[in-house]
This record gives sequence, structure tokens and C-alpha cells, in this order.
Amino acid sequence: MTGHAHVVTSGEGRTVDLGVARMRVLADDAVTGAFSLTEFAGEAGGPWTVPHLHHGFEESFFVLDGEFTFTVGGEPIAAAAGTYVLVPKDTAHTITAGPGGGRFLTLMVPGGLEKMFVELGELPANAITDPVARKEVSSRYDSIPV
Repeated sequence: MTGHAHVVTSGEGRTVDLGVARMRVLADDAVTGAFSLTEFAGEAGGPWTVPHLHHGFEESFFVLDGEFTFTVGGEPIAAAAGTYVLVPKDTAHTITAGPGGGRFLTLMVPGGLEKMFVELGELPANAITDPVARKEVSSRYDSIPV
């Protein structure tokens, strides 16, 4: 039996406005059965997220455009286009965009965390950076603010 390619072209894919950034879903765990792949894009400003960690999965980031600071386990990592960052399970992390903002891909293994961002996108602007709103939604998705 031959499978069918899952294709998301430029401008396609579910997009969620998170205030400080936008998330575009390229593949979720319903499509892959194993992981989720998303693209985040936004402007410079404060952190794009609150400090948090995940017990049950790892996140990877690949910077496409711009410059970011990924703080992983308390260590700031300067990341320009072409940089890959893996955040291990149980490791606190945050993301801050540099001047001009930028874009990166996020790989979540196993998948499912993109559903949290969809929920956060339905709340008031920038709920992703609001510790109270984030804690309530995050607890259902193994994204624990620290």
C-alpha cells in the first residue's frame, strides 16, 4: 500500500496568533503519529514564553531567520539562522527574540504540545507570557512553568 505525502506550502497550515509570536502547524501528531513540527515567527520584544520545562518530551528548535536567545538550564545560548538547539526533558527554558524578530521551527517528540498553543491563542493577547494563564492551560500539556 502506498502512502500519501503530507504537504504544507507557504501560507498554508493552521496559524495561531499568540500576540508576541505566531505559530503555524506544519505537522501534528495526528498526521505523524509520533511528533509535531511547527513554525514560530514574530517580532523582537520580551520573552516569547515563561520559563518552563517538560517531563515527558523533548523540544528542538532550528532558527530560520533572525537571532534568538534560548536560555536552557539557566545558560543563555545565542542562536542565529542555521542554529539548532535541543532542550532535554526536565530542563527549564525560555526564548527571546533579538532585534527584528525572526522565525524558527520547533520539533516536539512526542507531539501534541501544539494543542496548548491553540488554546493559548484563544485567550487574550500574549497569554503565552502570562504566568497565571499559562499555568492553567499548560498543566494539561506537560508544560510546567518554573
